[in-house]
Amino acid sequence: MSQPVLRFAPSPTGRLHVGNLRVALMNWLYARKAGGEFILRIDDTDKERSREEHVEAVRRDLEWLGLDWDRYERQSLRLDRYAEAAEKLRAEGKLYEAFETPAELDLKRKSLLARSLPPVYDRAALKLTEEAKAALRAEGRAPHERFLLNRQRTGWADLSRGAVEIDTGSLSDPVLLKEDGAPLYTFASVVDDAEMGVTHVIRGEDHVTNTAPQIQIAEALGYAPPAFAHMAMMVGAGGLKLSKRTGSLSIEEMREAGLEPQAVLSLLARLGSADPVEPRLSLAEMAEGFDLGRFGRAPAHFDPAELDILNAKILHATPFEAAEPRLRALGLTEPRLWHALRPNLQRLEEVAPWLEILAGRRPEPEEMTGEDRAFAREAFAALPPLPWDSGTWKAWTEAVKAQTGRKGKALFMPLRLALTGRAHGPDMSELLPFFTAAPPAL
Repeated sequence: MSQPVLRFAPSPTGRLHVGNLRVALMNWLYARKAGGEFILRIDDTDKERSREEHVEAVRRDLEWLGLDWDRYERQSLRLDRYAEAAEKLRAEGKLYEAFETPAELDLKRKSLLARSLPPVYDRAALKLTEEAKAALRAEGRAPHERFLLNRQRTGWADLSRGAVEIDTGSLSDPVLLKEDGAPLYTFASVVDDAEMGVTHVIRGEDHVTNTAPQIQIAEALGYAPPAFAHMAMMVGAGGLKLSKRTGSLSIEEMREAGLEPQAVLSLLARLGSADPVEPRLSLAEMAEGFDLGRFGRAPAHFDPAELDILNAKILHATPFEAAEPRLRALGLTEPRLWHALRPNLQRLEEVAPWLEILAGRRPEPEEMTGEDRAFAREAFAALPPLPWDSGTWKAWTEAVKAQTGRKGKALFMPLRLALTGRAHGPDMSELLPFFTAAPPAL
């Protein structure tokens, strides 16, 4: 059996959001686990809405996440292929011209709904004579073109949902070409999947109804349709579908918020499955455990708060070598310091304030009472001069304890605040060796 070929085909009409990314990730994981091929295909045939900056943003987001691709395609460079396929459908009597305006089609839909009938296109365009078509063109109307469905039941073995069958008699003949000749997704996707050798298509369950017409289009063109898997939708707060239009959290926003890519991927790789969401440090590890059969039919609920929890766990487990370039850019060059700081971090950039503290630039410890300040000033007199080592904290606190009688939180908290300005943080015995300057007096 040949290796699978999968694809991610975003439209560059906005920024990628977590719903898009989940689809991309599932296709990528399936391909990589099976040693197959992953295609990034930009669906940019909509000239009015597609933007080059969005194309670059898609590439940048996927690169940040580590989702590499084996082939890169642009649908706007394949218009000749769609034109050739359209001509074949016309020759087979499967593509016909229709002249209704959007307003007229909307009126037809409303009329059918008012009579409690399904809003299915009535195929009035098939009754037009050549003379009638010529008259409509003379009025300045340009036709769109529809695919003639066979209006039979079309089924397939869905890799997620099992056996699925759609009665295409309950569907309108899909528009494949717009008035300007531009192909729509339903059509271009079929041609591309066939010509690029796509074997599997993993997408959201909102595409289930589209699949039956696409199978018929593929068969009319002489193509074998790919295997389909329609996954349960991912929803946000209140069960609302995630989309660019509803202001869902974009990948760009996640990156700018300081989230680790592994946190984002760890959540989306298991969300909606029977497996627990756990931090994973590598995509290889995520791919190894990926199984479409583990995902259920219930909507997958996305909670951004889970990302914060995962992000902290990822950082706590990240070795110095994996973060070294970014840590060095922040000024941290010592692995032992990273190991001391990382258990207390939520975001990697939180390293920078700690480096300021170690340089003696302590934030003002406003939580300290006057009594604790006086205690800390007295204790500082017993603090040895720099450099400090891993034994300094224990020796100092024991000496202060013997001198003042303080112990426990009453002893340690004021001293931590006096040195770092923070009530919480790394183990002080691990932190003290990295001070390069003593903090200012209280």
